[in-house]
Amino acid sequence: MTNTADAEGVRLQKVLANAGVASRRVCEQYIVEGRIRVNGEVVTELGRRIDPASDLVDVDGTAIQLDTTKRYVMLNKPTGVVSSMKDEQGRPDLRRFTKDWDERLYNVGRLDAETSGLLVLTNDGELAHVLAHPSFGVTKVYIAKVTGRVTAQTIAQLTAGVDLEDGPIAADKARLLDTSGGTSLVELTLHSGRNRIVRRMMAAVGHPVLDLVRRQFGPLHLGTLPAGRARELTTVERGALLTVARQAAPTPPGDS
Repeated sequence: MTNTADAEGVRLQKVLANAGVASRRVCEQYIVEGRIRVNGEVVTELGRRIDPASDLVDVDGTAIQLDTTKRYVMLNKPTGVVSSMKDEQGRPDLRRFTKDWDERLYNVGRLDAETSGLLVLTNDGELAHVLAHPSFGVTKVYIAKVTGRVTAQTIAQLTAGVDLEDGPIAADKARLLDTSGGTSLVELTLHSGRNRIVRRMMAAVGHPVLDLVRRQFGPLHLGTLPAGRARELTTVERGALLTVARQAAPTPPGDS
């Protein structure tokens, strides 16, 4: 940053306190201890001023949200709802879940209509683009209820790779959670963004999906959020999500 920007900016400890990191006095202690970075560089001077609109700040490696106009919402999308803010065919869409927020929120990526689980809604277009971009490949964890009794050999095949019509694919991780009554529960961890990938993988190994839930998206966990409910991310969750996004797109805003 230039000297002019330093003179015109806001004191770093004030910005951190306003962002809810800690009290201003504790934030000053963090600065002195070298725990704060601005645009990737450690800052230890209490007089440092920054521009909250453009500078990227992290504490102990975790990104801090400085722009309070941005909203980050977790939705447990129920089945039967399409991942769109307006469906041209008139099917149930995501608008019903965004009424509690004044901002226009958009979904990060998609879930099939018949798939339930974790979907992120935000008005942060830059973050949404990075996290949904196939080249980044954010990790997702699914639990699939499938037909038949899945064996250890099938689990090994899922991680070794299966051939699909659009090329081979392998799960990052796969494990059998339960098998009973002619069905099995399988947990799959993937970073692929291919369409209907879990359903196609399980069909390819002879176990069509009966029910599919996405439990995790990057650092976010669905937890006990009921189907059809949405909530804002906690400070810790926002920090984790922003950290992942910044690692994927390290260039400062405006440089891309």
